[in-house]
Amino acid sequence: MESTVNEFAHGHGMRRCRYRGQGKVHVQHVLTAIAVNIERLGGLAPAEEAPTPRQPTAFQNYLDQRELPRLKSWRTLGS
Repeated sequence: MESTVNEFAHGHGMRRCRYRGQGKVHVQHVLTAIAVNIERLGGLAPAEEAPTPRQPTAFQNYLDQRELPRLKSWRTLGS
């Protein structure tokens, strides 16, 4: 949520409004939100394509070079 608010405030200039009056400002905010949502939808990958696997981290490379086992998740450590 905070990143979305930050994007609107800094990326789209929502700290200053172009218009006077609550009604006009509301319309500006709604139209800006619609534009941001359309922009985000355009960046989504199609459903048919599987996401590409991420590159291993430096620590994972370190473990692989020394043939040490690496856990799939830190959550598997148990408590």
